[in-house]
Amino acid sequence: MTHTEAGFTESEERQALRKAVLELGRKYGHAYTVEKARSGGHTTELWDEAGRLGYLGVNVPEEYGGGGGGIGDLAAVCEELGAAGAGLLQMVVSPAICATIIARFGTDEQKSRYLPRFADGSLRMAFAITEPDAGSNSHKITTTARRTDGGWVLSGGKVYISCVDESESVLVVGRTEDAKTGKLKPALFVVPTDAPGFTAQHIPMDIISPDRQFTLFFDDVALPADALIGSEDAALMQLFAGLNPERIMAASFAVGMGRFALEKAVDYANTRTVWKEPIGAHQAVSHPLAIAKIELELAKLMTQKAAALYDAGDDMAAGEAANMAKYAAGEAVVKAVDAAVQTHGGNGLASEYGLGALVAASRLTRIAPVSREMVLNFVAQFSLGLPKSY
Repeated sequence: MTHTEAGFTESEERQALRKAVLELGRKYGHAYTVEKARSGGHTTELWDEAGRLGYLGVNVPEEYGGGGGGIGDLAAVCEELGAAGAGLLQMVVSPAICATIIARFGTDEQKSRYLPRFADGSLRMAFAITEPDAGSNSHKITTTARRTDGGWVLSGGKVYISCVDESESVLVVGRTEDAKTGKLKPALFVVPTDAPGFTAQHIPMDIISPDRQFTLFFDDVALPADALIGSEDAALMQLFAGLNPERIMAASFAVGMGRFALEKAVDYANTRTVWKEPIGAHQAVSHPLAIAKIELELAKLMTQKAAALYDAGDDMAAGEAANMAKYAAGEAVVKAVDAAVQTHGGNGLASEYGLGALVAASRLTRIAPVSREMVLNFVAQFSLGLPKSY
């Protein structure tokens, strides 16, 4: 096995992709993202340019206008934008979860309708699974689709759904009316955000981000028959086809954020002088930054492994690696941001330096899209064979 096959060295094409995306991200930068967040705006210009350049569609099949690559390529795009301080949260959802599920399970007509627009970024689709009374227990989902003569009627609600105000539709995880009890048999529906009976309510968050969260209400939303993606009896594998990429992308988003914070801290530690040498000469400053570097690289490597397994079609192994990557990246970015803030002293929380906004944002990566505790449950039970407590 070569280093490349083992995932230790990325292909020249992916390295070139990373370089180009980082340059695009730096063209906009963290100041752009924060300004949009504080003014109540969105990073639309960056999204649209990334779409025009093909970066948002690198994982869409070539026959539908995409790059024909895998989730590893899309994860690289996500990470590099984050490293430039211009992360796009909706990348975790729209091209990763929604486009992947439609590419794998959609009808030919659905693929032709949606995938070319995912490829150029002109279609943004949110993803809705979490419910107020279900949380991490997806088996308690109660959003229900009732079959009608012309299609479906959807009723229920979701919570903490990202970027709905920037999306033209939402891929909703529900269950059919005859599958309300027992194990979850998810049914996935595309719901236009302007559909009668659909309501989105903004959730105020103490996070400085241009990407907002919403509670969704489905009050007998009428949908056509072809709103159903895949099979109503597809069981969980269809859902996991989107959730594994979600974890891989979330890990890449976190690693990118951590790289941005670390770069800012290293620059400050190399130039800030209050005694004889720059403060980076002091081990109390340098060691936490070195630890952050090590842990971010380890998280990145596990993310690359998860992506390689997923792109190779090994869903079970990819699920294990993706959860581990998500856990590692969430822990690493929290430590990296904390070390960066500490390196800056009081300046670490001054708006001018752009790190304070990352404190809450980095902390969120330990919670969403799956909490660290649920990852530990997964590893304990799936990887170690320990019994469930729930």
